[in-house]
Amino acid sequence: MAHGAVGSLKLTIERLKNSSYISIVQNSSPKIIKLLYKEVCSFQDALEEFDKRRNTINMKMVKTLEAEIMDVVYQFEDVIESYVLDQIHSQSEESHHRDQIHPPSMLFSVDLQNIMQDVDSFIETVKKMKKAYIHELRNPSPEEEEEEEEDDVVPSSRINFGGNHEPMIGFSEYFIELRDLFTNNYEDPSRKIFSLDGMAGIGKTTLATKLFQDPSIVSCYTRRAFVTIGPKYLLKNVLLHILVQLNPSLQLSDVDGETLAMLKRMVRNSLKHQRYFIVLDDIWDEKLCSALKKLFPDDDNRSLVLMTTRIGDAADIAHDCRYDLPLLDKKESWVLLRQKVFGQEACSFELEKAGKKIAENCEGLPLTIVTVANILSKSEKTTEYWNKVSDEKDSIYYDAYDQMSKVLLPSYNYLDQRLKACFLYMGIYPQRYKIPFIEFFVLHSLWNAEGIVYSAEQFREKVSQLKMVEMFDADPCSYYILELSLKNLIIDDKEKLCYSLHSSFWYMCNKEAVKNKFFYAFNCSAGALPEEDLIYQRRLCMQNNVLLAIQDVQDSIASSSMVRSLLCTGNFHEYPVPLCLEQLRLLRVVHALTIRFYEFPMEAVKLVQLRYLSLCFNGNIPSSISKLWNLQWLIIGQKLIVENKSSCNMPMEIWDMKELKKLDVGGKKLSDPREGSFLPNLLGLHGLHHQSCTKDVFEKIPNLTELSIAISSSHDNGDQPLSCFDHVSHLHKLQSLACTIQNPTFEAEVVAPLAPLSYLPSSLTKLYLSGLGYPWEKMSKISSLPNLTHLYLKFYAFRGRKWEVRDDEFQRLAYLEIEDSDLVQWTFQNDRCIPYVHVVRILHCYKLKEMPLMFGASLIAVSVVDCSPMAVNCANKLQQDWDDKYEKDKGSVEFYVHSSWDDGSFSHDSPY
Repeated sequence: MAHGAVGSLKLTIERLKNSSYISIVQNSSPKIIKLLYKEVCSFQDALEEFDKRRNTINMKMVKTLEAEIMDVVYQFEDVIESYVLDQIHSQSEESHHRDQIHPPSMLFSVDLQNIMQDVDSFIETVKKMKKAYIHELRNPSPEEEEEEEEDDVVPSSRINFGGNHEPMIGFSEYFIELRDLFTNNYEDPSRKIFSLDGMAGIGKTTLATKLFQDPSIVSCYTRRAFVTIGPKYLLKNVLLHILVQLNPSLQLSDVDGETLAMLKRMVRNSLKHQRYFIVLDDIWDEKLCSALKKLFPDDDNRSLVLMTTRIGDAADIAHDCRYDLPLLDKKESWVLLRQKVFGQEACSFELEKAGKKIAENCEGLPLTIVTVANILSKSEKTTEYWNKVSDEKDSIYYDAYDQMSKVLLPSYNYLDQRLKACFLYMGIYPQRYKIPFIEFFVLHSLWNAEGIVYSAEQFREKVSQLKMVEMFDADPCSYYILELSLKNLIIDDKEKLCYSLHSSFWYMCNKEAVKNKFFYAFNCSAGALPEEDLIYQRRLCMQNNVLLAIQDVQDSIASSSMVRSLLCTGNFHEYPVPLCLEQLRLLRVVHALTIRFYEFPMEAVKLVQLRYLSLCFNGNIPSSISKLWNLQWLIIGQKLIVENKSSCNMPMEIWDMKELKKLDVGGKKLSDPREGSFLPNLLGLHGLHHQSCTKDVFEKIPNLTELSIAISSSHDNGDQPLSCFDHVSHLHKLQSLACTIQNPTFEAEVVAPLAPLSYLPSSLTKLYLSGLGYPWEKMSKISSLPNLTHLYLKFYAFRGRKWEVRDDEFQRLAYLEIEDSDLVQWTFQNDRCIPYVHVVRILHCYKLKEMPLMFGASLIAVSVVDCSPMAVNCANKLQQDWDDKYEKDKGSVEFYVHSSWDDGSFSHDSPY
């Protein structure tokens, strides 16, 4: 977590260096700030060398060094922020005593001379620590076996799903399918590479072992080898272990002295003209995959390589077939739990009822089920105890997660430096919380405000070479989410359109967050902290908002004077709850969208360090909000959107907040700007009332790149809400536009006179439309946008039975999503339509009978969810045609086809 700590300090220095409200006194201070910033940036780069060398490091020593780095960085950040804040408060009080109103444009003079010694000392310490860290990465300390860090070596996560001759619970179909593939003389005799991909503890190794040992498979191959690799490896050792299995008469001592080139040649020669079966178990590095792949000859004799991995990029090497192993369903979970607890013994009806709930609480992860079952088998088998466990009133699950940490923790320890803080941050939400895709813009804003992710510019510079980066050019946070998903750390629920953490990983996030002083969550059983340790946490998280009203929690919060973030993520709370902000003078982030405020918390406007403020408030925002001159993210949520003629306005003083980058006004109106008003840094404006979409407003925010408009369906007579498009053309840098009609009605073909879509700026790359009811014939106004890459059409954005795409449309479109549409026939004019699309998602289009069966070779994923059976047939036909045409050269496309009719879960309820 040292990388996240350094990133936070880096952002703090950037704000001090670049703020339009702070003037560094002109002595040696400006120079030392520049030098300080340079050293911090260099330090962050040095920490990222971890990513290149993690497969050979001494993890115990690296983690020790990173803990020391984190402490030094946090201590210095406390010094510099406290000092600057004292100077600002002093000057504010002087202004107040002179009976002056605190002007939002007031310039604060900051003299760093009194802390020069601290700065100099920190720079020298950073240089020494950077040198020591790089040296340790490049020259790992020897490891003493008896004291080897248990996190450093990945233990076996093999799960016994049954005996050798019993079917694997949950994966029998996979076993049978793969066994048939591995034993039949399929038509194509070339060497095949398969992969088993999935979360840690899901059963990849167990399935691979069962296949490797199956007699019918064994008899088909003349050479076999099974080698477990893990995140830490030496290529030489991998080759040695393969060699001695391919040549039983060979001893390790016979070849241990050979060069790497010779070992490669020996492996290749041992496999030449042989039908072989190689299992590469627990592989983490895609470069290693590629290197080994070159050593396995393809002699057209149906040889086979099977990989198991928790890393999606490594699984992609298996062009022939990739199996993503799913979590077990409720029935399979209970069968596995019952087998592990009772074996051949009978289970009473009372225990079975509780046992099914216990199995369900394990959330389908076999390792959790087996670990919980092992604990249960050693405990009393009484109805009272099992009911207690089923109601989660016992620590058994957390005990199981602690036992599982040897398997799970390497997923975090060996994660890319830039992703570690993002992963831990996912743990701020309550257990089993599902984060809707639509809510991710808030998480992205939090990550940016916290300084734990690259800016868009840094992202383009540092990771431009990475796969798929072009799809996330201006949105690095979405790329990080994708990376965490591909590494099987978070669950991507394509049906419910949300991400979540499995409880075992959620527990690990909360536990590691406390260890790393990253955050402490009240109402989390990952370990209670004594008050003396609580003060060192950088963030406090309320996973149950009711807890804020409890006196001891308030006292704990008030004593945590060094806290930088207060995060309220529990279920929505209807009643007033005190936030205890007065003592938290260094707060930079207050996230409280799940608490309803009936009065604006005036103590918040005293927190001049705030960069991010989000809360749920239906009333008028006070003009004193402009005192938060550091504020860059202001998000105003509303519990209910009340449509009336006297809609609330944002205060005029909002135009004085020059640092604002993102503003969500929650459907409120913006006051007309005063003469000379200007928001040069505002990049995102969300929830804007359609009546505020005027030329005067847009001309004062010329650098806007994101705009979302909220259109009221109950507007005044004479008010044409879709005229909001009239002035969008003034936003020449606009890249993302969303327009949503609240509670639309469709009495006619369209809800209102058509807006001139031709006014949309050519700079648009993303367009989100909902409830507008345009006819499909008007799509040409959108399809001709030259830079459009993402198109979202929600809730009858367009209406009509038929949409035909012409070959000159959507020349750069990469992502298309249609949800809740009355579309019946969707066709292409020819096979050159939408040539570069990567992702196609069709959701809840119940009338759809026909969809295109041809897409360009850039296709990566297709989702068809809850559409008509005929649409499902089209999707299946598309998959078959793709496999026949492109699979060998382009790799497989991820198809997700689901119908709630098939599993009995269909509901007419719509999230919109």
